[in-house]
Amino acid sequence: MQKTLISLGAWILLGWAVGEWINPTTGWFVLTAGLLGMILVSGTQLSQIRKWVRHIHTPPPPSVGPWDEILAPIYRQLRKDRLEIEELNRHVAGIMLAAEALPDGAITLNEEMLVTWCNKTATEHTGLNLETDRGFSIFNILRAPEFHEYAQQSKWPEPLLLHLVRNDQNRAILVQLTPYGIGQYLIVTRDVTQLEKLETTRKDFVANVSHELRTPLTVLVGFLETLQSIPAEHIEPEQREHYLNLMIDQAQRMQAIVADLLTLSTLESSPSVSGEPVNMAEIIHTALNQARILSKDQHVFVENIADDLYIQGNASELASAVSNLLTNAVRYTPKDGTITVSWYLTESGRAHYSVQDTGIGVAAQDIPRLTERFYRVDRGRSRATGGTGLGLAITKHVAMRHNAELTINSRLGAGSLFTLAFPPSRLVVPSSQ
Repeated sequence: MQKTLISLGAWILLGWAVGEWINPTTGWFVLTAGLLGMILVSGTQLSQIRKWVRHIHTPPPPSVGPWDEILAPIYRQLRKDRLEIEELNRHVAGIMLAAEALPDGAITLNEEMLVTWCNKTATEHTGLNLETDRGFSIFNILRAPEFHEYAQQSKWPEPLLLHLVRNDQNRAILVQLTPYGIGQYLIVTRDVTQLEKLETTRKDFVANVSHELRTPLTVLVGFLETLQSIPAEHIEPEQREHYLNLMIDQAQRMQAIVADLLTLSTLESSPSVSGEPVNMAEIIHTALNQARILSKDQHVFVENIADDLYIQGNASELASAVSNLLTNAVRYTPKDGTITVSWYLTESGRAHYSVQDTGIGVAAQDIPRLTERFYRVDRGRSRATGGTGLGLAITKHVAMRHNAELTINSRLGAGSLFTLAFPPSRLVVPSSQ
């Protein structure tokens, strides 16, 4: 710029000198005109620069004389800075999107424990509404006394488990508070409701197994101690035989429970099964014969069985499911009741195996829990009929492994209908046909 001004000044002086040599008046006129021209040009250039400054994100004017050498590097630096800022904004936007997509909740607080931001998961966990709750104390949102006590600590090495009510449902939320940055805090929330339910189920399962095995084991040990304490010559052969039969019954009961537990473990080890074509009619007829023996001719059996309907699957597993539903019907249907067994193809192309009885039925609140392990509506009656409490749990897992659905329809005092619905993809035509 300095060189340009010097060059322009030199040309003006040269014009003045030539004019002075020709005529002094002309020389001064040339000098004055040149200076005025310089002022006008500079004013125009400054006006262009002033307009550009108002829209500095656009390229500078194409030609502003000596200002080009200044504006060009300024614009290049501004453009570089703008691109860097845009890149940083993209990174920030990406981070915010990632934070929103986190399966865990995240809440940021300032040094006064006021809410500054949260993601959608945190909203679901705690009910926090960022639009209305931003700038409010976190203690107004998480009102649990244990959280207030937890937050007052200087360090938070362990998370806190809170039980909150959201959408009329009790939820277990794990809360971890940690400092970050300068005077800022982060709360991470995690929904552990399902884990807590699984842990409760595990504890109940262990307790139920212990209870189910302890009862026959106690009876078995009691009889053994009785036989051991009484001299052999003081026990009548009939009494001894009676004791031995009762001990065998209890031992077989424990054996049945262990066998069913092993079956459940095997079923749970694999989500599905391919298998081979299974003649369901043959399996159902075999199960019906066993059910009649268990019934001791005290029930009426009605059959509606399609002989040419085959299923791709595991024969032993399907036999277990078929037998379990029939056995339950016999055990929970009073004398002279009717048990209807059906195996047929529906209009939608699905194959249905159903067992309908006129038994005692099940209350609506108990139906969702019938397939839980060891769950019994009436424990006393179940033990009297000899069930292990695992039959429907096994049936449910067999259904899942065969892509089938187990449905239960029942009404207390009006009987029950259990149905296994197999999808069309499981139907096969046997090779012999």
